[in-house]
Amino acid sequence: MSFGTPNNPYGPGQNPQQGYGYPQQQPGYPQAPQGVPPQQGYGYPQQPGYPGYPQQGGYGMQPNYANWGQRVLSKLIDGALYMVVYLPIAIIGEKAGVPILGLISFVAMIGVIIWQVIQEGKTGQTVGKKVVGTRTLKEDTGQPLGGGMAFVRQLAHFLDGLPCYLGYLWPAWDAKRQTFSDKVCGSIVIRSQ
Repeated sequence: MSFGTPNNPYGPGQNPQQGYGYPQQQPGYPQAPQGVPPQQGYGYPQQPGYPGYPQQGGYGMQPNYANWGQRVLSKLIDGALYMVVYLPIAIIGEKAGVPILGLISFVAMIGVIIWQVIQEGKTGQTVGKKVVGTRTLKEDTGQPLGGGMAFVRQLAHFLDGLPCYLGYLWPAWDAKRQTFSDKVCGSIVIRSQ
């Protein structure tokens, strides 16, 4: 005597398309194709390994924070980029006696700064951070900040300069390598390589 589906020669709970021992496909519930990982539902916590944090063994692990030297080097590279955009046009304008070129070079530099803030918001990296191998992310999610919060973070850097520029030195001994503006904005700078 057989129980289950009368026309199933493989026995109850057997399906030749899915292999031995797998339950049959339930009607009304689509099954994921073979080789496709299952997706998590809305109630699951986001894993910090995608896309911001490098994978380090599981959920709740500390990211690899960028050290103070890496942060300073990325700022110096970004500053050099601004000067490369600004100085040549401004010097040519001054030597040629065309003051409008100084204004044009200033506007170009502001444009590069805005572009850098947008890039940091979208990808977590400015040109300097990309060269050094660091990125700025939200501390709680591991995702890039977004354009608005990246702009707020840049404005909040005034906090780093208030007590004798102590906030800029703070990452040298802070456990999460954060400046005061990072603490206020909930951001961290990690090594991406």
